[in-house]
Amino acid sequence: MKKNVYLCGMKTNDNMAVQMANFLLQVKAIKLNNEHPFTWASGRKSPIYCDNRVTLSYPEIRTFIRQSFVEVINKTWCGIDVIAGVATGGIAQGALVAQELGLPFVYVRSEAKSHGLTNQIEGEIHEGQSVVVIEDLVSTGKSSLIAVNALRERGCNVKGMVAIFTYGLDVAAKNFEEANVELHTLTNYDTLIDVACQEEYIRAADQESLANWRKNPEAWSDAHMA
Repeated sequence: MKKNVYLCGMKTNDNMAVQMANFLLQVKAIKLNNEHPFTWASGRKSPIYCDNRVTLSYPEIRTFIRQSFVEVINKTWCGIDVIAGVATGGIAQGALVAQELGLPFVYVRSEAKSHGLTNQIEGEIHEGQSVVVIEDLVSTGKSSLIAVNALRERGCNVKGMVAIFTYGLDVAAKNFEEANVELHTLTNYDTLIDVACQEEYIRAADQESLANWRKNPEAWSDAHMA
């Protein structure tokens, strides 16, 4: 029987997590570099950069993600009325999942448009409907939970969220717990680093630095600022 593991309160499946991590590393959807850190939009330095939209270009991986999401949803929740994708990374993935499940699809912006119909939620959704939210990446959880709050404000019952990858940051676990949102991910940071080391994407000597980033991203960034 496959085992569920809990990473900072977030659930993932061991076998699925290893396969997903392998895929993300193979197509460079996730890049790791201790010596030349990436600069995030916030200005912070990081040894990891994630762009899961790359997976959409690979049919095998795209199908694996879709079917894994469907498996998690079917095993975890029942009575789902709508699939909602978080803009922008969760839109394509969410639409694929909704098509596979034969369910309506909507997507949620980070904020309402300032023109036209000023929608934050695009698509048809009604009060009382049960929703599962699709996300590609969870960092702090802030943008993901904005989408959850928008759906709740429309009177929807958000059953939970599924995402491709989580950095597993403590702040994300706290934010999801406080928002009372159940999060399942296909893979996670710890699994990714283990796979990256085993497959020699990184040196074993890099593991400590990568682990230190996960524990305290701000301090790691400050130490690596030019």
